[in-house]
Amino acid sequence: MNQKEGIIDKTTMTTAWVLVFGALAPLLDSTMINIAVHSLVRNLHSSVSTIQWAVTGYVLATAIAVTFSSWLLNQFDGKKVFLAGEIIFAFGSVLSALAINAQFLIGARLIQGFAGGIIMPLLTTLLVQTAGQKVMGQMMATVGLPIIIGPLVGPIIGGIIIKYLSWQWIFWVNVPVAVISILLILWKMPSYPAQNKSAKMDFVGIVFLAGATTSMIYGIVKAARKASFANKDTLLFIGLGLALALLYVFWAMRIKDKAVLPLNLFKYRSFNGSVLGLLIAGTVLNGAMLALPLFFQEVRGMSVMMAGLALIPQGAGMLVSRTLTGKLTDKFGAKYVVLTSLIITFIGTIPFYWFNHETSYWIIALVLFVRGIGAGGILMPLMADSYTGMQGALIPAASIGSRTIQNIGSAFGTAIITTLITAYSNAKIKGFKQNISSANYHVKAANMSQFVARHLDLIQIHAFQYGFFCISIAALLIALPTFLLTNKIEKNQ
Repeated sequence: MNQKEGIIDKTTMTTAWVLVFGALAPLLDSTMINIAVHSLVRNLHSSVSTIQWAVTGYVLATAIAVTFSSWLLNQFDGKKVFLAGEIIFAFGSVLSALAINAQFLIGARLIQGFAGGIIMPLLTTLLVQTAGQKVMGQMMATVGLPIIIGPLVGPIIGGIIIKYLSWQWIFWVNVPVAVISILLILWKMPSYPAQNKSAKMDFVGIVFLAGATTSMIYGIVKAARKASFANKDTLLFIGLGLALALLYVFWAMRIKDKAVLPLNLFKYRSFNGSVLGLLIAGTVLNGAMLALPLFFQEVRGMSVMMAGLALIPQGAGMLVSRTLTGKLTDKFGAKYVVLTSLIITFIGTIPFYWFNHETSYWIIALVLFVRGIGAGGILMPLMADSYTGMQGALIPAASIGSRTIQNIGSAFGTAIITTLITAYSNAKIKGFKQNISSANYHVKAANMSQFVARHLDLIQIHAFQYGFFCISIAALLIALPTFLLTNKIEKNQ
């Protein structure tokens, strides 16, 4: 690869695509399972709360596995570790498809989640080792393809499977993708020699870090389910997570460079800006990923599959900006690329504050396309800048740090938007009921049911509009950590 000119050679790009294809199955799976929840409840004769553990368990297992990825690369060939992750994921997918009850499915999903937690950090770590830091913008744009395609295509594929096939195919569809990935890894992927076989596993640090991550994510998931952060479970688990995080800090200060996530990572301005940006980006990206399909289903009355198709313009916008974003990041640095993307994302989100069931879909599609162009330029530069200036030994740890923060941000973003929309709706409905009981509305008895239905619909619309307003504000908030990111313009002057 000609790093000086920023040109990526064919061999490097082939390796990048093999790594990207390996991440496709976990990303598709994590979006399709949400579509199948009600079908799983019915067919496995279970409850929504139990089946939700198939989703939550996957997320928690992923968070635990992320902390092991650095040690695995120290001890084993990176190619073999990535291959093992694919094989385990395929095995977990087969078990999930063969599940005879909810408990079996949850266990199989834990295996899938652990494999996904190995695959995703290795994807970025091995890309840095393959291509180097000078073209990380373009490499992350390549990585961004499954991240874009997963949420875009996953709900559509999931909707088609649930409508025309059985729920088992949500998991069977992963198997051929994983098998092809395994063959490509064996055929085209180079070896990545173990980096430091003498390095010992920081077992205590992993326990503290994994415990902190899973506790906080579980508490946040509880907040999303109960539409409130002020419930006992959320406060307990987030508090426990923060306590474990503090214990980890003390432990890492004691063992220094031997820690699974060394604290000297936070000496890098770009790393700090990156992880803070990724934390807030969870609201802008994952929060919107939740709100937009629900807006199309609940406000505009679309089916699950049609709601997925309605989001295609946003995906098209993200694809348009993907390659350009990578090249601009390598040339100018992440700072101005992210800032520009945030402004475009704001412009493509704030109109939803006024959209309702009567708004022409073509107007919505145009706005979604603009939003996609902006959103496609947020995540990838932030991820790329996590590694700027890093020494080789710190790159796996940087992957752990950025992936851990991204997981927490994703869970928080989904929970905060769910909570805000539900809390707004509940407060307005409560006030509406009080006004009805106090006879504050002068409506004829014959027209009362129609009046109530129309008013409740308006409350629902306003709740979503309020949610989109909050997402727009979150996009602007990312501008604060953006000033810590790399600025290559000043360096070149």
